[in-house]
Amino acid sequence: MRILQVCSAREIGGGEIHLADLSNALANRGHEVFAALSPGSPLRDRLSSLPSGNIIELPMRNALNVATAMKLSRFVREQSIEIVHGHVARDYLLATLTTDRSESRLVLTRHVLFPMHRINRLTLRRTSRVIAVSQAVADSLVAQNVFDAGKIVTIHNGIDVARFANAKVEHAGNHRPRVGMIGHIAPIKGQEDFVRAAEIVNQFRDDIEFVIAGEDKSDSRENRQALEKLICELKMEEKIRLPGWTDDVASFLASLDVYVSPARSEPFGLSIVEAMAAGVPVVATESEGAREIIEDHETGRLVPIGESDAIAGTILDLLEHESERLRLAENARVAASEHFSLARMVEQTERVYAEALRGTLPQATAQ
Repeated sequence: MRILQVCSAREIGGGEIHLADLSNALANRGHEVFAALSPGSPLRDRLSSLPSGNIIELPMRNALNVATAMKLSRFVREQSIEIVHGHVARDYLLATLTTDRSESRLVLTRHVLFPMHRINRLTLRRTSRVIAVSQAVADSLVAQNVFDAGKIVTIHNGIDVARFANAKVEHAGNHRPRVGMIGHIAPIKGQEDFVRAAEIVNQFRDDIEFVIAGEDKSDSRENRQALEKLICELKMEEKIRLPGWTDDVASFLASLDVYVSPARSEPFGLSIVEAMAAGVPVVATESEGAREIIEDHETGRLVPIGESDAIAGTILDLLEHESERLRLAENARVAASEHFSLARMVEQTERVYAEALRGTLPQATAQ
């Protein structure tokens, strides 16, 4: 198949990593994959399996940029593109216009739970398929009544399981137990709840190192400032590290004894799956995505959203019981390999593309 991935994102997040992994894997499986990106997009460097001539850069700041739509539409026709795949909501209209004068089919991926604008009911009628990254996202789309429910299929994000399973970290000297999390610093990610939980844990065990990896993408960096203020108020400056973002997520996760996902809302939870694949026991709040990924007390531990006491108690319990940590870690590793592999995601996406080209409805919701 000849496939065009469309993404205007200018920063790397879970959705962009998903796009890069999917595109590279499809190319390695023999498909001719193209990408339309914003100028200077960091995604370009991650699309290592695509020839440079298959990547086109266009200004995509505004979905109603007619010049961009015309150029991309011409590119689709010239390259005989069969599938146009949009990944960011602001690109959906552009992707729709791109397919208007061609025989290509439009596929969209929905990565978030936020409501879509009602205008999409008019602009996205030509959509052949909508991929939801979790059942929670699929249910949200059905409730919004933007797309025909028969066109929506759930495909959980997949990861390179082996890369995380094989990550190794050499600990120097006396290793202090490490508890950490990773994600963009923002209230919805629950870093403040993590800090409060860390302060509670520290009252019982003062040998724990806590790490919050991630960047604050707000304009004035007020989220990190608020987090640093809270850490100071709780006198946890010597216990909690904020190293910023790391590109080597696998090694970071492998260095932890317990991974925490304190999100207040999460459409999927890619970092949870990555921690599971790395063999790290996970403590996660009962966000939408976490409930689909983790079987409580079997592949991880679930706690109520926003309850730092519960997070702290579960961390302490796992740190005190090595056998339980090892049991959860092993179960999680198996679950990640069986249900969240990159190969599985790519095969399911190929099936969706094929159905879109045939004009048939999805056989069943992919899990």
